[in-house]
Amino acid sequence: MPLYEHTFIARQDAAQTHVEQLAEQMKAVIEAGGGKVIKLEQWGLRSLNFKIKKNRKGHYVHFNIDSPPAAVSEMERQLKLNEDVIRQLTVRVDELEEGPSAGMLAKQAKERRDAKWGRGPDEPYEAVEEGAAS
Repeated sequence: MPLYEHTFIARQDAAQTHVEQLAEQMKAVIEAGGGKVIKLEQWGLRSLNFKIKKNRKGHYVHFNIDSPPAAVSEMERQLKLNEDVIRQLTVRVDELEEGPSAGMLAKQAKERRDAKWGRGPDEPYEAVEEGAAS
């Protein structure tokens, strides 16, 4: 069966539990179509580079899928009908990456950086005045 990577972005005001349920529903659609989800990653709420449908942030969810094309098409169709999904992308790949994806590695690096500086996940970065750091 063909291999796919699929990522979708849900609206920023959608609850995390709702996004998790949506990901599980899409996993069920793939499995009902005869495929399987190899990896499911939730990257969490991240800033967008530009506004998409009046949203500055979005909940990112990433799938690695081994599935027939019909099941992937059905998943895409259902996501297009869902008003909480603001963007999606499916790419057919020759082989799936082992280990965490680049998006997950970036999230982990940010969490380590925030923990090092004693910052919460949603606290803004403060500018350091010149001469304050020695």
